[in-house]
Amino acid sequence: MAASMSNIAGGASATSFKKKSRSGGGKLVSIPGTRPSVRNGQLLVSTGVPSLDHVIGGGLAVGTLLLIEEDKYNVYSHLLLKYFLAEGVVCGHSMFAASAENDPNDILQELPAPLLDDLYKSKLDPEETSPTTFAQEAMKIAWRYQNLPKVEGTPVTTSRFGHYYDVTKAMSPEMLQSVQSNCFFLAEETTLDSDPSVCEMTPGYSRLLRAIQSYIQKEGFDGSCPQKKTKNVLRIAIQSLGSPLWGDDICCSELPKHMHSLTKFLYALRCLLRMSLTACVITIPGHLIQHKAIMARAKNLSDSVVGLESFIGSERETNPLYKDYHGLFHVRQLPHLNSLTQDISGVTDLAFKLKRKLFTIEQLHLPPDLSDTVSRSSKQDLAESAKLLSSGCGAMAAGKKHLDF
Repeated sequence: MAASMSNIAGGASATSFKKKSRSGGGKLVSIPGTRPSVRNGQLLVSTGVPSLDHVIGGGLAVGTLLLIEEDKYNVYSHLLLKYFLAEGVVCGHSMFAASAENDPNDILQELPAPLLDDLYKSKLDPEETSPTTFAQEAMKIAWRYQNLPKVEGTPVTTSRFGHYYDVTKAMSPEMLQSVQSNCFFLAEETTLDSDPSVCEMTPGYSRLLRAIQSYIQKEGFDGSCPQKKTKNVLRIAIQSLGSPLWGDDICCSELPKHMHSLTKFLYALRCLLRMSLTACVITIPGHLIQHKAIMARAKNLSDSVVGLESFIGSERETNPLYKDYHGLFHVRQLPHLNSLTQDISGVTDLAFKLKRKLFTIEQLHLPPDLSDTVSRSSKQDLAESAKLLSSGCGAMAAGKKHLDF
């Protein structure tokens, strides 16, 4: 009886709550330049533009595809691709750059220089970070928009996920040589014979897919073999996919011969991304694709889809209502990661602007009409521009009436 009581007492002294050992198998592998998402636990990498990271849910998830609809002259979409690659260099990630228009080696040589020190604001232009500038911007915002969620636009020293870059300076060659990179230039590829086993794609797509698959397996990003160095992430950047330079005719005809070639490539590429430590960004000239169903399929085969609408060459370039912006930023689709529904942000009316050393995505704010002497044409322009704002941002004026603040 005494022995049994002692056994009970000994069992009672032991608690069922035990501290988990850090040396166990449950410890997450830390990869530089990544962090887990607070929403779904997915591993994220930065796109190189902190405000874009905020828009798509905190960053680009590893194993997913970000599709960027190019602006008309491919100025800002090409710049976002450079930001994505520059962030990979700073974080020490491996890179795979592919293009049929420009030599990827030249693209890497033109990557913007990072601002790596803690004095971010001292590196920027005084008009970008001065308190008076922020006060003036706040005065321009109508009272009904001030309580909406803000998109990060200026550097925050407490955030270490994502960096800021100076587009007026090129990255140093020493920094570029510190990371492993592989380039695919279609004009230099001599073996463009189509492979019947690659789903009847165009020769350019099939060759690109084999090159990506070979590089992933060779460097062990799919887990088939141990990586030579510490565990790392591969960043894949593809420029102007779907353009005639890739041997595709979807931009040349409403009834293209290779109607399903692009979608088959994206389907196979997405399978490779899901099974490896990779993150991919692709730009597509959506405004040139004649068959709209092809663009719709490309969006469905992508995880995140955003679009850039530049003001270059349009009436909005000289419109005083848009003098603070360089174009509109459209969020077409957000990823469905570990959930049945996507994370819908409360901010839908976005615009982007490029200053000398900062690319930002901000909420679109139209100036209030406070004067009774405003011309009729200005009021009509303001009313037409107000249609861009969602109904959740306040009551919109109907017809040609201007907004009443």
